[in-house]
Amino acid sequence: MLSRVADNLYWFGRYLQRAENTARLINVNAILMLDLPRRMTLGWGPLIEIVGAESTFREHYEEATEENVVRFLIADPRNPGSIQSSLYNAREILRTVRDTMPRETWERLNDLYFYVQERGEAGIPRNHRQAFLSEVVNRTLLIYSVLTSNMSRDVGFQFLRIGTNLEQCDMTSRILDVRSTRLGREISGPDLSPFENIIWMSVLRSLTAYQMYRKHMKTRVNGAGVLRFLLQNREFPRSIMFCLSQVASTLPTLPESRKIERSIERIRALSRDANIDALLKAEFGVPGLMDEIQIGLGELHEALAAAYFKVA
Repeated sequence: MLSRVADNLYWFGRYLQRAENTARLINVNAILMLDLPRRMTLGWGPLIEIVGAESTFREHYEEATEENVVRFLIADPRNPGSIQSSLYNAREILRTVRDTMPRETWERLNDLYFYVQERGEAGIPRNHRQAFLSEVVNRTLLIYSVLTSNMSRDVGFQFLRIGTNLEQCDMTSRILDVRSTRLGREISGPDLSPFENIIWMSVLRSLTAYQMYRKHMKTRVNGAGVLRFLLQNREFPRSIMFCLSQVASTLPTLPESRKIERSIERIRALSRDANIDALLKAEFGVPGLMDEIQIGLGELHEALAAAYFKVA
């Protein structure tokens, strides 16, 4: 397979996963704002931190109001990580690699892209937002269904899997980082501490993990349980350990690269060996670990690019 095609399939997986995750994130944050008391000031700014777009947002908006943040994440073409931009990039990639994927993929993605382009602005107000975002998620899942049901498990499919799982791993670590950091800033005093578990519940819902958490952990939602589940569970598709295992499982079908193997094993060790209780007690425990995981994911991306995507 040409390195250009491999690179495109990798990024197609990332962009599609990014659009879905962003839609889920906005929806869950709106619910969280209704569940928390007004004196808690979590607001909409944390979503910009989660997607890592603070500098881009500040260039175009003065204040992180609900309307500004939602518009920036849904329909602003100046934000390379917005739902509209992610789908545009995925669509442009698919133009060049249409012969490697089922024909229906193009039809479904085209429908989704034009739906967001035409109705994105209408999906910003609260009264239409949930229906709009749910439609984005459902149509994205339909594209995944087409790919997993109809695409040959060849080398191209493996690069698609790598991109999808690496993007999910990145988003999971970002959500854990920002939400745990904000907990320390915003919750002080016994009158607010009961709301801590509501925020941890929103972390699970951002990743559609609440039901599976209850099934696997068999306990009420709490910080230690959520961290343990999303870091170390080997069966839930959005946990960091599961995503890394999926990336590792593609390697036997690809040219060998010790650097990629070492990068994956380093991040897996960070997640597997994490002492959750100690992390929660330390001042910068969880954010520090997430920073290490983020650095590791960046190194893994560079190792993949050097091994498979860059032409010597």
